[in-house]
Amino acid sequence: MTHSSPAGAVSGGRDSSPLRWAALALAAATIFSSYYESDAIGPIADLLERQRGFTQSQIGDLTAVISLPNILLAVLNGVLIDRFGPARIILWTAVTGFAGAVLTAIGTPYELMWSGRLVFGISEGAIFIALVAGVAQWFSRREIALATAIFLSLARVGSFTLDVSPSWARPLYDAGWQPPLWLGAAITGGGFVSALLFRALDARHVRATPAPAVAGERVSWSAIWTFDLSFWYILGLHVLYAAVFFPFRQTYAIEYLQHVKGLALQQAGNVNSGVFAAAIFATPLFGLLADRVGHRALMLTFGTLLLPITFIVLGLTDLNPWISTVLMGVSFALVPAIIWPSTTLIVDPRRLGTALGVITLLQNVGLWGSNRIAGWLADKAGAGPANPAGYATMLWFFGLLSLTALTSAVLLWRREMGPHGHGLELARLHAGS
Repeated sequence: MTHSSPAGAVSGGRDSSPLRWAALALAAATIFSSYYESDAIGPIADLLERQRGFTQSQIGDLTAVISLPNILLAVLNGVLIDRFGPARIILWTAVTGFAGAVLTAIGTPYELMWSGRLVFGISEGAIFIALVAGVAQWFSRREIALATAIFLSLARVGSFTLDVSPSWARPLYDAGWQPPLWLGAAITGGGFVSALLFRALDARHVRATPAPAVAGERVSWSAIWTFDLSFWYILGLHVLYAAVFFPFRQTYAIEYLQHVKGLALQQAGNVNSGVFAAAIFATPLFGLLADRVGHRALMLTFGTLLLPITFIVLGLTDLNPWISTVLMGVSFALVPAIIWPSTTLIVDPRRLGTALGVITLLQNVGLWGSNRIAGWLADKAGAGPANPAGYATMLWFFGLLSLTALTSAVLLWRREMGPHGHGLELARLHAGS
């Protein structure tokens, strides 16, 4: 549930090597495993409540805690990537993520499971940024947008696979809360193997094509206050959109569909997975559409508008839950495809590292806080299978937060339509993306 923009690609050597597609495949396999484990609590939330007596706050905290390391380490991660190279950081963080997944799967007592999620969070924040930077070193500017879009799409496959795991791995879920977590640990171990192969491939080519520093060689915190209004509007959208989408879909959606809509675990997982399935195929298409027609800020506004509509459909109607899935799926395919390239157009390339560090830090503050608040609200209202109405307060929280995100999108659109815009509404812009 995050997330960076590619830096400049290497010219010559790697970017013309057929092995660049192997590097992309290994990067995709690595991020697949990270996204799978990141979402691992959602499908077993009901099992943790019934079999271990966890409260909604405890369940929410198991997802919220993976954001804590990113609050502290977001900018440092970028500095380490610049200093040691993306491939080394990918390998180091993959090892850390595997260790965290194993601790989570052991899972008893609760404090050990929480610690495992915390350790995994150290990996989860850094590995995405490092992988995007690593992919950027293998592709030229002519191909980097396509490569990044494919990478993002395959990342969503991890979330999709996790959501439908109650169906294809049903015997594990029937056995209780722990076997699904051991499956997640095994998949994370596979991601470590992919990271090891990526590092080997990178080392093989490092002499022929030295890797340049990623955008933002030095972090300048004083430069934050000189960013213009467009940056602050898009920053608000980054933070608020993530604070709505990921806590709801990763932590609470499956449980909500079970307890409020009366779906079985397998049905709820399939419905929730549709959001990520849509993003797998549609994210590259929306990115290409924005390059052709422009209107990026307008597209961001439309994509964000679908969020509050989704919660209205879920909370105030008896419409088929798949309708909410379609709405949120289109939103999740559209907004990430547009928002990261748009950020690179708004920010001076020399200060992009600082900007992305600030965005990553505040996104994770939002993710942590939103998960905690939603769980607290659900506990206060007594939400659960015996009291489905108790989820209403939590749904109102996400709905109002999504309206705030929409406000940021509208303000960005209005500014970009005026004389102080950065060309987001124009077609065929490829500045640094």
